Amino acid sequence: MVVLAASICTKGGKPVISRQFRDMTRARIESLLASFPKLIPTNTQHTSVETPEVRYVYQPLEDLYILLITNKASNILQDIDTLHLFARVVSDLCRSADEREILKNAFELLGAFDEIVSLGYKENVNLMQVRSVLEMESHEEKIQEIIARNKEAEAKEELKRRAKQLEIQRREQQRRTASGAGGSSYLGGGISGYAPVPRFEAPEAASHTPSHVSSTSANTSTRAPAFKGSGMKLGAKKTKQAELLDALGGDVLASTGGAPDLSVPSTPAVAEPPAPQKTSGERGSLPEVEKESIHILIKEQLSLQLMRDGGVQSMELKGDMNLQISDPARAQIRIALAPSSTDFGGKSLQFKQHPNVAKFGPGQERIIALKDTSRSFPVNQSLAVLRWRYAGTDESNVPLSINCWPTPSNDGTVEVSMEYELENENITLHDTVISIPLPDGSYPTVSSHSGEWSLDPSSHSISWSIPLIAADDESRSGSLIFTVGGDDAGAFFPVEVSFIAGGSLAGIGVASVTHIDGGEEAEYSVDTYITTEEFLVV
Repeated sequence: MVVLAASICTKGGKPVISRQFRDMTRARIESLLASFPKLIPTNTQHTSVETPEVRYVYQPLEDLYILLITNKASNILQDIDTLHLFARVVSDLCRSADEREILKNAFELLGAFDEIVSLGYKENVNLMQVRSVLEMESHEEKIQEIIARNKEAEAKEELKRRAKQLEIQRREQQRRTASGAGGSSYLGGGISGYAPVPRFEAPEAASHTPSHVSSTSANTSTRAPAFKGSGMKLGAKKTKQAELLDALGGDVLASTGGAPDLSVPSTPAVAEPPAPQKTSGERGSLPEVEKESIHILIKEQLSLQLMRDGGVQSMELKGDMNLQISDPARAQIRIALAPSSTDFGGKSLQFKQHPNVAKFGPGQERIIALKDTSRSFPVNQSLAVLRWRYAGTDESNVPLSINCWPTPSNDGTVEVSMEYELENENITLHDTVISIPLPDGSYPTVSSHSGEWSLDPSSHSISWSIPLIAADDESRSGSLIFTVGGDDAGAFFPVEVSFIAGGSLAGIGVASVTHIDGGEEAEYSVDTYITTEEFLVV
């Protein structure tokens, strides 16, 4: 059989999309499609029609026609079977068979058409294989994305390092200037030669002043009355230096003692704890696994949106198992998966095997092995043998619960109580960072906390870092309480969470690896971890 073209057209013969598998001009295919509706006999059940040159094999698709244009020597039975596969692919990729939806998914449809027919001849594929090919990810693209992210992170670190050097030079220059101008003059009171003067701040200016910059007033706990006149307001406007520091990020802020000093020199500022040093690479501080000649990588990616009042707005977990064999003598193996240690996802947890891997159904023993047992797995190549996906809103599947409780008070401030608790005992979280947005111009006063915290001026938020969260440790739950100026409880959302975790939310594990010949057990290594693509409390 030779398929000349696969097309979708309207009832009037107007082409919607068309893929030619042999050399044909645009005018030729448009002419063939325009003459097609006139050839269809009325009140018949036929699915093909012929002209002296070509044969049309067609099928109605709501208000459209999907058809194959073949030569007259083609096997019509095979053509009808191919046409049905084309129709199933269209129904699978498009939610409705209308012209707008077809055009919206034209790129994916044409790619699927090329997988079914090559140079006019049908490939030996089915719908599941076509779908797997279209969903296949590029390993090279992932590597390039990781390289680009690493370069961007290195550039940011270099920018922060240079900013620190400039700040140190500026402070050194200020000290030299102050000492040369007679810092120990009879006026006394500091390196500038001026005694500190008690300050009065207008209420609107107070919210712009960092809470950890100390005041020389005798009683800082009481708020002084504002001037009725149009006098100078300290801290009401950021200087250029402060804007520069906010643009450079939290590391510069920590190195200079917190928020920029907007007042005249007084008592030394109290700096917040420095931000924890981030580890490079996707694994963070997760321990490395020593690889054997048979190495199995189980990786899951979590996307989760929790509602601030409780409940799950959306949740998606995508996982894949990659097999890498470095010894050709161990390439003929079968992998037995361990019984699931959790009921995560239930029936909503869907599995998909590689086309060359034997499939297992619900309730069957979960074995990863090639369909053709005489063949071997690829050597020195990472092969995705199994994938799984869960999408739902079941709150029992959430691995880490987050509770953010802002409480406005009558004095123009908000007390925010943050809590977390590990809900899944099968995983251990590393490098957890919970980022809470802050109202514009306000800086927090932290009264109690577990873990460590720091300010991030680039996003004007407070970053709460917990190095390790484990089920059998006191770090399983923790809290952070701080006070900040403002009156809008919604300003502290969305809360963003990120972590790297060891283990599998879906409970995927390896029980044993055995050789096909003889059934002897083989040595293997397993690396299992979870990353967060998106974790928000909205």
